[in-house]
Amino acid sequence: MKIIVTDEVSAEGLALLTQEPRIQLDVKLGLKKEELLAIIGGYDVIITRSGTTVDKALLDAAPRLKMVARAGVGIDNVDVDYASSKGVIVVNAPFGNTNSAAEHTMALLLSFCRNVPKACNSLKAGEWKRGPFTGIELKGKVAGVIGLGKVGGRVATRLKAFECEVFACDPYIAVKRANDLGVKLLSHDEIYKNCDIITVHTPMTDETRGMIGAREFGLMKTGVIVLDVARGGIIDEQAWLDNLNSGKVTGGACDVWSKEPPDTDTLKALIAHDRLVVTPHLGANTFEAQVNVAIDVSKEIINYLDDKPLENAINIPRFDMALMDQMRPFLNLMGVICDFGVQLVDTNLEKVTFGFSGAIAHYDCSPLAVCGLSALLNHKLDQDVNMVNASLIAEQMGIVVEESKSTQSDAFSNVITLTLEGGGKRRLIAGTLFEGQPRIVRLRDYIMDFAPDEHMLLLNYADRPGMIGKIGTIMGEHDINIASMNLGRSEKKGEAMVILSLDSPVPEPVIGELRAATEASFIKALKMKSIACTRNCGCGV
Repeated sequence: MKIIVTDEVSAEGLALLTQEPRIQLDVKLGLKKEELLAIIGGYDVIITRSGTTVDKALLDAAPRLKMVARAGVGIDNVDVDYASSKGVIVVNAPFGNTNSAAEHTMALLLSFCRNVPKACNSLKAGEWKRGPFTGIELKGKVAGVIGLGKVGGRVATRLKAFECEVFACDPYIAVKRANDLGVKLLSHDEIYKNCDIITVHTPMTDETRGMIGAREFGLMKTGVIVLDVARGGIIDEQAWLDNLNSGKVTGGACDVWSKEPPDTDTLKALIAHDRLVVTPHLGANTFEAQVNVAIDVSKEIINYLDDKPLENAINIPRFDMALMDQMRPFLNLMGVICDFGVQLVDTNLEKVTFGFSGAIAHYDCSPLAVCGLSALLNHKLDQDVNMVNASLIAEQMGIVVEESKSTQSDAFSNVITLTLEGGGKRRLIAGTLFEGQPRIVRLRDYIMDFAPDEHMLLLNYADRPGMIGKIGTIMGEHDINIASMNLGRSEKKGEAMVILSLDSPVPEPVIGELRAATEASFIKALKMKSIACTRNCGCGV
């Protein structure tokens, strides 16, 4: 196997490859684009960082290429979709820098609490002042960690070592993991209301973008310390600046910015703020982290050579294609069921059960289960999850995954059932294929029959006359068209469940109006992804 290294990557981390007799490793740094295109056709693997763009032109020029190995987390410089279409595996190193990011968080927090940057600048300027730099101890403070993944978990452990009381918020981490770390899980609002220190360690997703804004700052204690060493833009930067200026936030630290390099007036004002310790995205910049990410991608290349599972593959599955052909009609159904079901879960996911009934149970359903697991985890995680790494990530999150099979099925020839459990709650969704299209046929104990649509609304309420009319009236008043309605109920005048397919999304104020009008025990607006899988999870759909 011939491997080319085109960016600065730790030689120590590449030692696994240089010692492997099956590998020829060529380090060629500083190549111009045309020079790289001229030689890439002779290589099986390219190892890069951010300095090399792996685009369509490069991939087309590399007929032998089997793998792109990104020695770091980000893959913005890699055209993953086109690589997938060419059958090229893309791997990264999402965990090599977790310790560095956690330590940098503590460095920034302690620097703020003990006025290290100010005191350092004062002394270097020839002054001898002590009073202005009186600091704050961490001992006895209440710290809130938002996001209890690899980095957040390490930060929580270090805060406890400083004798902080630590709370955490992460709806996709099992309670067992929190217990193992010795922290208590709270809701977002409880974190904001109760903590002296709030530090963010979540991925950047549609849900977390601007997650901490004016409302959330309003819930916080006066004098709170706020840190972001995760992703720029998770905290609304204008709201952060406003609350620093007002004194509601006493200070904090930031390593990441919504635009890098920062060039907006808001970002410049944040960086210049006297009570904010700032660094230029240094969370992963340690010598150890650079060695670790090189080791991680080297291990993945060796795993590929030895035909072992790849832990950090972004795109390509490694299942037998004959088996995939048998399962292909059901992979999309599984994705739809999981996309629907995960939006109904507002607690920590502790257990996932995939059930297969009917003729499908005669086959090995593992690819379906793994595809479903990757679909569930892909909703919230920073790391790209696929059929290769989904089970490993679930294990790391403390999620129990089970599979059940029965060749018997009462109403349909094939049924896939998803059961999600966590926080004492249980959600069950079952689906089948009708003329090749996914249909949901059961929600909890309710027999249903509907085709998932892009915009949907689910309600539970006490069944009584006039409820459907109220729902329709409110929707009409807000110009929201109901495309279809499916109703189930447990008994006459018992609990009713309604699922609406809509032509447009339902704004939050309208949801509140519907909740009040129907006295709904549960109401949830759902946005389904495209019925065709677009996750690059390796399912082949």
